[in-house]
Amino acid sequence: AAPIMVLVGRLLQGFSAGAELGGVSVYLSEIAPANRKGFFVSWQSASQQVAVIVAGAMGIGLSTLLDNEALHQWGWRLPFLFGCLIVPAIFFIRRSLTETPEFAARTHHPDIKEVLHSIWGNMRVVVAGAGLVVMTTVSFYLITAYTPTFAKTELHLSNFDSFLVTMLVGISNFIWLPVMGALSDRIGRKPLLIFSTVLAIATAYPSLAWLASHPSFERLLEVELWLSFLYGTYNGAMVVALTEVMPVAVRTTGFSLAYSLATATFGGFTPVVCTYLIHALDNRAAPGIWLWVFWPIVTTDSGLS
Repeated sequence: AAPIMVLVGRLLQGFSAGAELGGVSVYLSEIAPANRKGFFVSWQSASQQVAVIVAGAMGIGLSTLLDNEALHQWGWRLPFLFGCLIVPAIFFIRRSLTETPEFAARTHHPDIKEVLHSIWGNMRVVVAGAGLVVMTTVSFYLITAYTPTFAKTELHLSNFDSFLVTMLVGISNFIWLPVMGALSDRIGRKPLLIFSTVLAIATAYPSLAWLASHPSFERLLEVELWLSFLYGTYNGAMVVALTEVMPVAVRTTGFSLAYSLATATFGGFTPVVCTYLIHALDNRAAPGIWLWVFWPIVTTDSGLS
């Protein structure tokens, strides 16, 4: 029953993320002061890093307190049980929110048919938005979800080292995202998107090649923190930009569709593709190729200014 329960739970998580991520981002954008939207919206992504930090900390704790036999027999269930405890709190928060003034002021709220028609009419913007999102989903999965596997199976580091790096990357992301969101309010979204893209093109593969040449905890941490800086810079500006380019009538649906398209088609496959590339090319730096491919996808004709 365990595999079935885990599968159902993961599907429910996916449905939740797909339904709420766009709504949360748009909600924060609409309640924010006009000159602080980047800072407010960045907390959607920053809040996800709390989960990364907690997951890393739990990995450290379990790998320290339990031996491998206990961890594989029953210890792996503890993070799942802990994750379930947050559901009632999230339900309470969601139920207690009030509508934003911008939404409440609208005299017409489109029905499903009107929403679908508008989405189809604005599909070019949705696809362009998905292009903006691809990089952030690929880099997020690489530096968080894939790090423990990469560190243990390819770099042959300990569980403690890999989970510690994951936790520290979560902390780094948590710091950079609101900082860069606030900076985007001052200098604009596009400069940060271009700045982080150029740096990533120049450094993504070389940094991972440097790590692969002499794997160590110190090198893994340095490379991951550098990629975290690039991710935080890009994502801090990207999420608010995506809320701004979507038509008002379908802002939440368009945002969610763009994000889901990018995650389902590219980002979510990052661990699998990275593992395949490493073995197919016999190159432990191959994840840098996958990351490098998507950093240049910055859509300059999507309405950004």
